[in-house]
Amino acid sequence: MTAPTPSSIAPTLRRSRRSVGAIFALNGFLAAMWVAHIPVISARTEVDHDQLGGLLLLLGASAFVGMQVCGRLIDRRGSRPVTIGAALLLSAVIITPVLAVDALTLAAALVAFGFANGCLDVSMNAQAVVVERAYRRPIMSSFHGFFSAGSLVGSGVVAATLWADVGVILTVACAAMTGVGVVAWSARGLAGREVGTDASARGVDVADTASTKWWRTVDRRRLVLLAVVAFALMLAEGTAYDWSALHVVETFGSAEAVGAIAFGAFSATMTVARFVIDPVVGSVGPVAVVRYGGLLGTAGILIAVLSPVPGLAIVGWGVFGLGLAGLIPQIFTAAGNLSGESSGRTISAVVGCGYLGMLAGPAVVGFISSRTSLNTGLLAAVVALVLAVALAPVVRPQGARVPAPRGHLGEGARSSDAT
Repeated sequence: MTAPTPSSIAPTLRRSRRSVGAIFALNGFLAAMWVAHIPVISARTEVDHDQLGGLLLLLGASAFVGMQVCGRLIDRRGSRPVTIGAALLLSAVIITPVLAVDALTLAAALVAFGFANGCLDVSMNAQAVVVERAYRRPIMSSFHGFFSAGSLVGSGVVAATLWADVGVILTVACAAMTGVGVVAWSARGLAGREVGTDASARGVDVADTASTKWWRTVDRRRLVLLAVVAFALMLAEGTAYDWSALHVVETFGSAEAVGAIAFGAFSATMTVARFVIDPVVGSVGPVAVVRYGGLLGTAGILIAVLSPVPGLAIVGWGVFGLGLAGLIPQIFTAAGNLSGESSGRTISAVVGCGYLGMLAGPAVVGFISSRTSLNTGLLAAVVALVLAVALAPVVRPQGARVPAPRGHLGEGARSSDAT
């Protein structure tokens, strides 16, 4: 089927794309409120590094649970109401970590934050799959670009407010109110039910479909392979988040400000690339993007590890971000199109495994580097990317795509939401 030209795309569909993009940006913005405030929160609650590590694992576990619960809800109720609810919940609980006074209250706050973030991660990606189907051309990477942009804005806001000595609670409270405003603006435009995926229209009871063993409706071998690739790619990505700055500081004895530039290079190239890579996917296909992006990412991490000077290492981290930018979106698109009736749970399974990889990456690098060197530990990312390159064909579109919606995707659509 020929992809629609920009002029042929309905205004309501454009609004759906803007609304979903806003939710992605909000997720990145609110996540940055927590991550960038970690030093302040750790000092306020008197949590040491060992305790913080345990609390981060607790956050990850609650996020994983949220993803699985959310997947089932999406298949029963549709992704639109779940996305709205999860975004409002995340906006509400983002204030709780900065209100914590000790390790116990911080643990409770991170359980709530992780659960809400996990729910939103799955539901917004399910929304992105719906809108991408309607566009009939790749746009998933741009949604993830909005997430990256939101993270950068959030980090900048935190840096500016801390520099200006604005109260942390006031900063996060304003971020929470911003979140409620973004959800209110986005809610009407979020994608509704697609023609061709409405189970009730085909005489299938939605509740019965959701209660059956959902994995029987999908290609289980392909689902497992997608989960493995998601784990590998996000393991590699996690090494940059936790180790890029430290790598430049420890390896070359550079100032911490120089180390921060390394992570900035990774984040900047990833953000920019995500906004421009969708036409490349449409031209060469998702398999080539995963294969050659993985190879480019491998080259980037090897440049960083083998570099004799910090400047070249920073370039390597930038190339690493450029290579990884478009990979995860292809995995999520493939997962969302595995099934019409259980796409929520297929996405939650793949995103959940990817999230576990994100958590495992820093731990694996830390384990290896404590026994050898940090440069050796970072080679774990190379192994992960080689695995992803080898399994790249798993993202190839299978069979006929689900028909695109006729008319409205938003609240004005005649039928309610389902992915």
